[in-house]
Amino acid sequence: MPGAIVEAKACRFFKMFLFRTKSCSYNQTKIKAMKKIEAIIRASKYDELKQSLHEIDVDFFSWWDVTGQGNDTKFKKAIFRGDMRETSLISRRLLSIVVRDIKLEETIKCILKHAQTGEVGDGKIFVSEITAAYRIRTGESGDESLFIKDSSLHAYDYHESSAAGQR
Repeated sequence: MPGAIVEAKACRFFKMFLFRTKSCSYNQTKIKAMKKIEAIIRASKYDELKQSLHEIDVDFFSWWDVTGQGNDTKFKKAIFRGDMRETSLISRRLLSIVVRDIKLEETIKCILKHAQTGEVGDGKIFVSEITAAYRIRTGESGDESLFIKDSSLHAYDYHESSAAGQR
């Protein structure tokens, strides 16, 4: 039994040490918060939303075409171009956007404004915390990897100039 008591005390000390170490290292380093926004929207609103995201300088995001079922549980069938389809499964577009904390509210307001129709099935927005990000090309890390520091070099300009150099 004495071994169990020593082990319990060591475990308690180790947990305290880990907690203190994590909190100290977090406060000492310059970690800036980043958020991941996942938005499920109508596919018909994608082009409008994409344009408005570019206007607020959110230039990088990924998207997927997805199918899901919302809160409307009425199973209906409809004929679309001579084909019988179930309307409970809906096609939507899933956007994945990682932004710096200072861009979070502006990005969410943009999505709400440009993806909304006011009807059932407009979609959902989910926000989660990102603990690390890295730019593979330069090795930059943290929130600095999410934007181009040199404002004269835009992502599209860089792509076009590098493509021209490869010809």
